[in-house]
Amino acid sequence: MFGRWFGNKGATGAARGNLLAGLVVPDSAGVLSCRVLDPVNEPVALAEFVLTDRAGRKVVGGETDPYGSVMATVPAGEYRLAVTAEGFTPFHGSATVTEGGHASLGDVTLQIAAPPQLPEPGDWEIEPMHSQIGFTARHIGMARIHGRFNTFAGAVRIADRMEDSAMHVVIDAASIDTNVQMRDDHLRSSDFLDVGRYPTLEFYSDRFVHRGGTRWGVSGALTLHGVSRTVALDTQYLGLGNGMEGESRAACRATTQLHREDFTLTWQTMLARGIAVVGPSISIEMDVQIVPKG
Repeated sequence: MFGRWFGNKGATGAARGNLLAGLVVPDSAGVLSCRVLDPVNEPVALAEFVLTDRAGRKVVGGETDPYGSVMATVPAGEYRLAVTAEGFTPFHGSATVTEGGHASLGDVTLQIAAPPQLPEPGDWEIEPMHSQIGFTARHIGMARIHGRFNTFAGAVRIADRMEDSAMHVVIDAASIDTNVQMRDDHLRSSDFLDVGRYPTLEFYSDRFVHRGGTRWGVSGALTLHGVSRTVALDTQYLGLGNGMEGESRAACRATTQLHREDFTLTWQTMLARGIAVVGPSISIEMDVQIVPKG
């Protein structure tokens, strides 16, 4: 498909033909391409691909275009291509790119991956020793500050139909930890969390939605600083396994974005050049393991 786009290699190595007029291919390089399809021959857009050399070093990576296509200009050599997409088994292939040549892997078909087993219906609880609730905030417009809450508890009721499940999480506001005592004391003060008046953060889920593959959406009410707002957690279910003592464990990873003003966390100081000391949004990242209650 791509072969007609490239003429003989000239002094400039420029591609010939109308479709890619102006594309420059260096003398020592070639082009590698493929098209990523699902089992019914529909293109898989936004599949992730990584091209590595013989030593296993990443040369180029990215996502397929809306038509499932991958095309990369790389130095001549031998390469391994890995393609992954949510809900599909990974693809691994190899190709040799020659100087001025075009190495095509043609149509790459991804197979549907079996979804991981869901937890058994019943009452489960968050296991804090192997879970973490962290956050990231922007500082002075460029740096990022990372922190976490050290004390929290949560219960999950798994229903016969996963979409009917429910979750309740309670976080100790005073357990906020950014590894700097002075900053943590300020975050606990009335300028921010005001832990004397609002000792906990609480989340009650109201909806579980399967978004395909291992992706789930969990929405619910978050109460923070005395204000309740609906938030949505983008959740990846990681599967079911057994712990060191043979107990059942399920794991997931969830993220969301909070805006401070939605929860009346409006304290701010501006630098002389008009840059806010604390950014307006907070990124939340959670790694959670649950075990059967009791």
